[in-house]
Amino acid sequence: MLVWNRPDGQVSCTLILAHGAGAPMDSPFMEDMAQRLAARGVAVVRFEFPYMAARREDGRRRPPNPLAQLLACWREVHALVRQQVTGPLAIGGKSMGGRMASLLADELGADALVCLGYPFHAVGKADKPRVAHLADLKTPALIVQGERDPMGDRLTVAGYSLSDAIRVHWLAAADHDLKPLKASGLTHEQHLANAADEIAKFLTA
Repeated sequence: MLVWNRPDGQVSCTLILAHGAGAPMDSPFMEDMAQRLAARGVAVVRFEFPYMAARREDGRRRPPNPLAQLLACWREVHALVRQQVTGPLAIGGKSMGGRMASLLADELGADALVCLGYPFHAVGKADKPRVAHLADLKTPALIVQGERDPMGDRLTVAGYSLSDAIRVHWLAAADHDLKPLKASGLTHEQHLANAADEIAKFLTA
């Protein structure tokens, strides 16, 4: 099942946006981001990986499917959406969804890649980064990352060798869900709006 958020006016780009490991495609974060991007001229289409679709059916929590199955699902969705839209088609997602998209961006010939809270490493495992493929990425990419994300904070990510095709947009004092510390004087609303602005600007460039 695909869920669409389409702009009222002209569509500048279409973005397939995948959910993270623990929350579905209609989580508050995913709903909010899809609506914000549609308001900025970007059509957003969401889908669910098999394990999350199964949870929707019976309510049982499951771990994500094996890597090969997640990637196969991505390929299938991309092919389906590519048949339905004209113009630029970008792929991406929140956390795990974005990571899976990054593994396929070059293979699929995506016009762009967008990652929200990229899981550069598992929590507490900065010594085991998941970045090897990012060193050679050809697809233009934007990663929106919180400065204090436990899966890749600003200091840790600075030590990685990332492709010149990747730009990381940092959100001050923000965590994995882009929420800032209260002491920063910033709000989640401000950060989400900033993220949507940056993504729309990137995709329409």
